[in-house]
Amino acid sequence: MRGIWKWVGLAGVAGVVAGGALVARGQRKRNAYTPDDIRAKLHQRLAESGSSD
Repeated sequence: MRGIWKWVGLAGVAGVVAGGALVARGQRKRNAYTPDDIRAKLHQRLAESGSSD
């Protein structure tokens, strides 16, 4: 029974590490945008939504 809990714990640690890597990758991708890129993307989304303010 002890061996099972050891493997469950190791799987949990591996999941946390993998999740952290995905978060870091997403953050690097978001940081790569310039303010002009973000503004253009927001204007594009607004135009696609059909709203005009």
